[in-house]
Amino acid sequence: MEKIKEKFDLAVIGGGPAGIMAAGRAAELGARVVLIEKNQVFGKKLLITGNGRCNITQAEFNDKKFVEKLGKNGQFLLSALSVFGPEETIKFFENNGLKIKEERGGRIFPVSDKAEDVLNVLLKYLHKNKVKFILGQEVIGFNVKKRIIESVKLKGGEIAAHRFILCTGGKSYPQTGSTGSGYEWAEKMGHKIINPKPALVPVETMENWVLDVQGLNLKNISVALFQNNKKLDYRFGEMLFTHFGLSGPIILDLSKKIGELLAVGEVVLEIDLKPAIDFLTLDKRLQRDFKNNKNFKNYLPELVPRKLSGLIVRFSKISPDKKLNSITKEERKKLISVLKGLKLRRLYLMIVYPVLYI
Repeated sequence: MEKIKEKFDLAVIGGGPAGIMAAGRAAELGARVVLIEKNQVFGKKLLITGNGRCNITQAEFNDKKFVEKLGKNGQFLLSALSVFGPEETIKFFENNGLKIKEERGGRIFPVSDKAEDVLNVLLKYLHKNKVKFILGQEVIGFNVKKRIIESVKLKGGEIAAHRFILCTGGKSYPQTGSTGSGYEWAEKMGHKIINPKPALVPVETMENWVLDVQGLNLKNISVALFQNNKKLDYRFGEMLFTHFGLSGPIILDLSKKIGELLAVGEVVLEIDLKPAIDFLTLDKRLQRDFKNNKNFKNYLPELVPRKLSGLIVRFSKISPDKKLNSITKEERKKLISVLKGLKLRRLYLMIVYPVLYI
């Protein structure tokens, strides 16, 4: 590809959702726009988000409350959210023909549960506003004079523009093109880069017992983080046991904090399988249930998912063939401590999987 003689008003680099929206909106307002993507298709990472369902946004419409969840650095988002926040995002997709739904935890998905439907809306937005796009061309640098970018250098040529927007997606998932090159370009042009740290990632554990329950999805449970016997964070919701450790919404949400804590010492993750019931209430329930002569192993599926039964037997140390009415007070207390405090140590962040760096 030779150097394009036409000088665009705007060149957008990166064909993910951010790049598509930036290019489409600028063109909608009358700018001559070119969108550059090194992959042969747009939205490669978008198609795998939300397990292929694409969680579009979240349903917290109070911007101040939303940024509070992001910590002290979240404040910088307020001005952007005031212009185009969750409500505007939902309206954009609905106005472009996509039906959406809200799920538990305020998560917004397409009704179809198909990420490609979300991508199709974005692609139609590009075509509607006549954005010129270039696929399969990797950026290798920029021509900068007097602190102003004059053109972007591609492997196949150059493109000149009055303005440039980098939407390269951080370094979240190299297999989809997010390799962190945007950080390198920005640093070479004089910007200060804060060392990115992983967030929204699964958690790996070296404890072998997770292999026995891999694939088990737990709902309405809570997870707490402890360091030096002090509870430092907590989430309620849904999580998943995998072949390497833990994943699911609340684990991904806690992963940033886990990473911060691991940098200074061991982290203990504690799962409460019965968060809606306190210790005493659960004890009273078990006392009522334990009045019959059913075997412990036959009773467990009434208490926990069947896949957890063996694990509960292992940690409570109650014989699976023991009659319920023969279980001692001490054994019952031990069982409750397991149900309300299933512990994992030896945690690591799974940064080889899809990851958001912030």
